[in-house]
Amino acid sequence: MKKFKPLILLASFLFALTLLIPAVLVLPFGDGKVSGKLGEDLSNKAPNNETANNSTADAAVEVAVYRSTKGQIDNVPLEDYLVGVVAAEMPVEFKEEALKAQALTARTYIVKKMLSKDNVDVPEGAQVTDTQLHQVYLSEAEMRNNWGMEFDSNYAKILSAVRDTSGQILTYDGQAIDASFFSTSNGYTENSEDYWNNEMPYLRSVSSPWDKKSPKFNSVKEVTVKQFEAALGVKVGASGTIGKIVERTAGKRVAKVDFSGKILTGKEIREKLDLRSSDFDWERKGNSIVITTRGFGHGVGMSQYGANGMAADGKDYQEIVKHYYQGVEVTSADSMLATITAQK
Repeated sequence: MKKFKPLILLASFLFALTLLIPAVLVLPFGDGKVSGKLGEDLSNKAPNNETANNSTADAAVEVAVYRSTKGQIDNVPLEDYLVGVVAAEMPVEFKEEALKAQALTARTYIVKKMLSKDNVDVPEGAQVTDTQLHQVYLSEAEMRNNWGMEFDSNYAKILSAVRDTSGQILTYDGQAIDASFFSTSNGYTENSEDYWNNEMPYLRSVSSPWDKKSPKFNSVKEVTVKQFEAALGVKVGASGTIGKIVERTAGKRVAKVDFSGKILTGKEIREKLDLRSSDFDWERKGNSIVITTRGFGHGVGMSQYGANGMAADGKDYQEIVKHYYQGVEVTSADSMLATITAQK
């Protein structure tokens, strides 16, 4: 029987070798990617448990969006809605961390609105419109039309920003905040009560020096004296005196102007004259009044150009939002999203 032992050993060796050869053949030529059917790259399709859970929470919610130009209501998955809002509200060329900050504010806004069941100025059956009254929203088809050949790269960039903040919202004392934002500050943001009626502890005036690089920082508008007087209901003196700024806000904007005893707020003047900002000054030139403004928007909350400037300076999205919204936390929205889903 001993003469058969080498044969048995040889057979065992050959059998082991047949098992080893496929692995030896495959591994040196692999690229390290996990491939699925038809060779698609699945290396980025297996998120960690936290990301997966948050994505599931987002995916379970739909937003009923009233499409103002079509007069119809579209039921849009939350993730798709947020991509559409970020695409409409912030330039896609902005830094990734600024886009993440925008995605976070957009999710916070819609979650708070859906929980409050506030349907004022919204057609029956809808939860939000696609206009500046709420948050501007673009569908995928509209984005494709706007971006043309750059659609794929632009969409991927914004989708990444949305997914990197998936399931997160901004809270103060455990409650979703009013995550207001605007384009460009005058170098400072505004206290909420200086523009709106309510004082919010997290909407405080903070410095925003990055905005000075915004193309929207300075603006000039010229109106006739008659247009100025009609819009504001005032009279401009023949001496050239237009009105005296008697008070400014914490955010360095015009608080009050005295027109020979008639007091108007900076907000009223901005809205009546359709100015970009309530930080303005003016001078009379013949029959015209030339108005110079600094900044673009109401000034309350997060400055979008400021956020992009912070991102360019290396700040991440959490640092950005915690600068513009004082005392807030970035927290999981899982329980709130579950409540919204249960209300359906």
